[in-house]
Amino acid sequence: MSYTIKEASERLGCPAHTIRFYEKEGLLPYIKRDRHGNRLFDQDHLDWIRLMTCFRATGMKISLMKQMVNLALDGDATIPQRKAILNQYKEELYRRQSELAEALDAVNNKLAIYEDIERGRLPSESRLLNQMEDQHNQSIKQD
Repeated sequence: MSYTIKEASERLGCPAHTIRFYEKEGLLPYIKRDRHGNRLFDQDHLDWIRLMTCFRATGMKISLMKQMVNLALDGDATIPQRKAILNQYKEELYRRQSELAEALDAVNNKLAIYEDIERGRLPSESRLLNQMEDQHNQSIKQD
């Protein structure tokens, strides 16, 4: 079964302009067209677009995606190269995931502090900042 770009867009939850962009960038090889020049997508194309969308969601650069596509077009002999690229990229994702987890912990800790301040368990953050400012100003005067 073939899908129009509108149908593909709806099935994927991906804007049609994104699909056009992927094709223009060479990320969607072998897209067929009908006699009017309209793109026609089959399920394999939708699966491929979904993969490209996942890669982009991770922040993968278009140039790296193009490299992966070009290697795939060269056949199975390039699987070791593709695996190496993805393994290296996976390490980068783990690093970023760790940074995000740390940032999320910081946000959750700050929210817990605000809860404690609202419940009167901790002094006001503004008061703490004012004390820090006073200490800073005292150290400047002493220098």
